[in-house]
Amino acid sequence: MTLSKDGAADCLCEEAVFKSVFELNFKAVRNFLAYRYKNSESADDMAQNAFVILWENCGSIKPVQAKQFLFTTAIRLSLNVIKHNKVVSNFELQSRPKNANSESPEFLLEEAELKKQLEKAISALPEKQREVFIMSRFEDLTYNEIATVLGVSVKAVEKRMHLALQSIRKILAAV
Repeated sequence: MTLSKDGAADCLCEEAVFKSVFELNFKAVRNFLAYRYKNSESADDMAQNAFVILWENCGSIKPVQAKQFLFTTAIRLSLNVIKHNKVVSNFELQSRPKNANSESPEFLLEEAELKKQLEKAISALPEKQREVFIMSRFEDLTYNEIATVLGVSVKAVEKRMHLALQSIRKILAAV
């Protein structure tokens, strides 16, 4: 990367500057993604996409900011892929035809009884524990999101969830 006499780097939109940023950072971004997500093929794709986005925004980003921008963009791209894959797998699970004849009547009866027992155990929880349990298990909120919604610390959410799970285990074990 070349610097002008006032210490500022040349424009990132210049091919030589962008090429040097690419050569300095591509391997680091790719390796970071491969290590974090354990998939080197996807890591290559996401790293390349991060550089495409960097090129598209080259006019508004200084070369000294490029590395931080690349890592932030790469992480966001990978999280979007994970989120997309989760949606696809949920859709696949929901779209499978349910074969009512595959389970025996005894299994269906046991399942119904277990569901009633679980509902009873959940309703027996103290209000704060039940609230955290439902938000976590049925609404798929993270502990951070639950803490924000309830206005408590993440540690408080963890404690309530721990106590809720202990209570549910005791109730179900006694049955």
